[in-house]
Amino acid sequence: MPRFLHTADWQMGRTYSRFDAEDGAALVEARYEAIERLAALATKHQCDAVLVAGDVFDAQTVSDRTIRRVFNATRGFAGPWVMLPGNHDAALAESVWTRAKRIGAVPDNVQLALESGVTRLQEQGIAVLSAPLTQRHTYGDLTQPFDGMETPPSMLRVGLAHGSVQGVLPEDIDSTNPIAPGRTESARLDYLALGDWHGVREINERTWYSGTPEPERFRNNDAGYVLIVDIEEAGSTPKVTRYETARYQWHQWRETLSVPSDLDQLLDRLKHLPEASVLDLKLNGTLTLAGDQQLTDALSIAEARYRSVTCDRTGLQLEPTDDDIAALHADGYLGDVVRELRESQQSADNTDAAGAARDALAILAGLLKPMDAEVAQ
Repeated sequence: MPRFLHTADWQMGRTYSRFDAEDGAALVEARYEAIERLAALATKHQCDAVLVAGDVFDAQTVSDRTIRRVFNATRGFAGPWVMLPGNHDAALAESVWTRAKRIGAVPDNVQLALESGVTRLQEQGIAVLSAPLTQRHTYGDLTQPFDGMETPPSMLRVGLAHGSVQGVLPEDIDSTNPIAPGRTESARLDYLALGDWHGVREINERTWYSGTPEPERFRNNDAGYVLIVDIEEAGSTPKVTRYETARYQWHQWRETLSVPSDLDQLLDRLKHLPEASVLDLKLNGTLTLAGDQQLTDALSIAEARYRSVTCDRTGLQLEPTDDDIAALHADGYLGDVVRELRESQQSADNTDAAGAARDALAILAGLLKPMDAEVAQ
């Protein structure tokens, strides 16, 4: 019974400029580790082949070092690999693929499907019908030639393509490259391995997106997996099993704080995240000065515990309570300043001015806290 591993969208060479240098480097390294993990999985589960459905590389201009490291990471599986160019690494006349061959980086067990056609894995009983992209965007269905491709009747017909199944996926995905939703039927495919959608997605029982093996975006779309596919014989229904390969979990939270319990619930969620988390947090609403300090302390702890934590607080307003102001001992002139900053937040004409007033109020509260502590002693 043939068994193969389906993966896609490695996006090697991707950079993470929005993160600081340490976090960005860790996220880059996790992508190499994901390749090593999927190679180990293919060996452990005795897969006959690994099929990579496009976007191995994030760009044509990645460094030679990146190219070599990618192929080095595949060493954990000695069986055949078939790699397809996608929209980020299209099979141009001069491309990342031609450079990889020129520098001798491609191992003997890796076959590059740079042209439309059939790759016969004779020993494994799998005929791979490939539809490589030869430019970043196409407007015709490159899988259409599958219908007329001949393969030995004893071999599985497995399609390998990169693009958007029409009428199924959202319109804002990376590529416009169309794929007919009924291609498995018209081309008599036992399975169609797809890339471009970065999460696991079943189109029908024979057509799947594997998604990227390591998440790189804040989207809740089941990223971070590979698929192992078992097909008993030609014509049999595939058995598709997902395996987790992700190192990091990406979370994007959008929260509105209105009452103290909202902050309590947020801090509790924050405390219970897995350590290998990347969190993007955006807050709106109101906070007391005491609540703002609680939030600042909790974020400081989270930044040291998790891989990356970013928090946009520009939508928050500080609303000091009478107890907040009393605790600051902000009498006389300082009390007037606190009240003016409080009013400025609410009457500011734009978010920048409101943010400046809020930040000034938070800084003043921070400066007055030590004075309060000294008085208490």
